[in-house]
Amino acid sequence: MTEEKRTKYTEIAQKHGDPWIWGIYFTLIIISIVESYSASSRMISGGSVYAPVIKQCLFLGLGAACVFVLHRWDYNNGKFLYLMIPGLAFVTVFTLIYVMAAGEVINGAQRVMKLPGGVTLQPAELAKLSIVTVLSYILAKSQLNRDISTKGMIAAGAAVSLYGALMIRSGMTNTLLLMAISLTMLVIGGAKRKKIAMLFGAYIIVGGAFFLIKHHNDNTDSVVAAGQAELVAHAPTDSVARASADDAPTATFGRSATWVNRLKAWWYSDSLVYRPITNKNQQEMFSRMAQAHGGIKGVGIGSSRECSRLPLAFSDYIYSIIIEETGFIGGVLLLVLYLWLLARAAMIVQRCTRVLPSLLIIGMASFITLQALFHMAINVGVFPVSGQPLPMISVGGTSIVVISIAFGVMLSVSRTVANYNNKNNKADEGILPDGLDAVNPTQILPKNVWK
Repeated sequence: MTEEKRTKYTEIAQKHGDPWIWGIYFTLIIISIVESYSASSRMISGGSVYAPVIKQCLFLGLGAACVFVLHRWDYNNGKFLYLMIPGLAFVTVFTLIYVMAAGEVINGAQRVMKLPGGVTLQPAELAKLSIVTVLSYILAKSQLNRDISTKGMIAAGAAVSLYGALMIRSGMTNTLLLMAISLTMLVIGGAKRKKIAMLFGAYIIVGGAFFLIKHHNDNTDSVVAAGQAELVAHAPTDSVARASADDAPTATFGRSATWVNRLKAWWYSDSLVYRPITNKNQQEMFSRMAQAHGGIKGVGIGSSRECSRLPLAFSDYIYSIIIEETGFIGGVLLLVLYLWLLARAAMIVQRCTRVLPSLLIIGMASFITLQALFHMAINVGVFPVSGQPLPMISVGGTSIVVISIAFGVMLSVSRTVANYNNKNNKADEGILPDGLDAVNPTQILPKNVWK
């Protein structure tokens, strides 16, 4: 790269944030608009064919507004930190508890909170964003000789466990995603491999124990429900006995049986060719058909055949439609786009003098990239069937706004870091609260050469 281009990149980064992150963000917006229109045929019921894409554009516009505001806000600003760490954590925990108690059931899981005006909120999406900021705070405060203190590791594990427990009814994949994000941030935070391995082992033990307890309780509920049904069927006609049967509590079935069945179906899904299409496996079958139909080059944008019969083609299975329309080549290019976002974040981490901005940017990039990988893995059959939106592309207001906020935070960090040693802007050298100004243990480039 010539000196002139390097200077131009540096100037853009100092004013607006990393140009590559901006390019990835706008590319995902374009893909989102195109593919939401292609995959939304099942969302149209007597209305305009443009209604779904118009709604998607409104959410994308709201997300873009969040990016514009956040990217101009220095990451070390006290109000910014208060909003993104304790403020976001309070809202997340409150909404997760509300959803556990009185949330709406969507696609078999209790995951949605209804707001006034018919607006819905998925707190699980907020939790992914919040866990990054909470862990950034914990790990920045727990720096100890280029390592994470034992107390910090315990606090980080407790935070992930709390969020995971509150999200358990929203789907097991969300909890696994939180664990993956936390392990990535621990590596950047400088934690020793032994401590990371111990925390990973703790995740397995706690998660396994929780699953066994929940599975036992769900089986007990199913037995009770069967007994109640038998009681109602054979209840005598006298009013007292009938009233006793009618007043029996209705069992609420948990998700553990669903998880077990999905794991079994995934484990024995070496071949779907000879299986009949049923209500239980239609997502897998039609998604594989879409990918097979796409081949190497795809059938062309807007020419999807399976979008009209693939359930959730506009959200949980939009990657299958992308492969059908753009082929194997388009699917790989989209994968590379998300991986490039993580790579750019890693490059910026090398320039951070403090650990807090390095954790914020790598945490946000890991959150977006890992969620994309989870979505893709589910679509192609590497992971068991589960609901996970494709960042910035799947239809869904909460997910789009949350991912946009993550992009805004990354751009804020990249902009302030780019101004390191800039005589006209000392944003990266601003005063941070006590304990948050620890040195970045992964800093490699002492000179801020932006390219």
